[in-house]
Amino acid sequence: MTRGVLGLWDVKTPDPGTVTIKETADGLEFDTNLKGLPPGEHGFHVHEKGTCAVADKDGTPTAGQAAGGHYDPEGTNAHKGPGGAGHKGDLPKVEVDAKGNANVKLKAPGLKLADVRGRVLMIHEEGDNSNDTPKPLGGGGARIACGVIPARTSAAKKKAAN
Repeated sequence: MTRGVLGLWDVKTPDPGTVTIKETADGLEFDTNLKGLPPGEHGFHVHEKGTCAVADKDGTPTAGQAAGGHYDPEGTNAHKGPGGAGHKGDLPKVEVDAKGNANVKLKAPGLKLADVRGRVLMIHEEGDNSNDTPKPLGGGGARIACGVIPARTSAAKKKAAN
């Protein structure tokens, strides 16, 4: 099991919480313990690179842009939602309550820990309709929270050191 702490942009909270990732027989389970987010639906994805750094988007420095696009190892260039035939990084959307909290378990069938280690978990400003229309990539919008998934868990590092 691995655990990653998310860091936020555009939201005035110093500690957005955690997401614990667990591998199951059916895929991955993302257990969210988030706070301080805007209420409503938010796109939730694994992005291809392992950094949350600022990078240029259309000539403007943009938070989290260095994470690249959605994790898409087969090069499908399609956004078809969790378990669909598109990006493997498409996860179920996160529903944040009126107090800014999201404490839910989301399932991602077919993903393994090896697929996501060293990549980024991203939460987007808006919901995700798991389609490329009317807006590309589900219409999730700006990147508001990002956390790097450790390449190896603490237990794996200790085992390798011995």
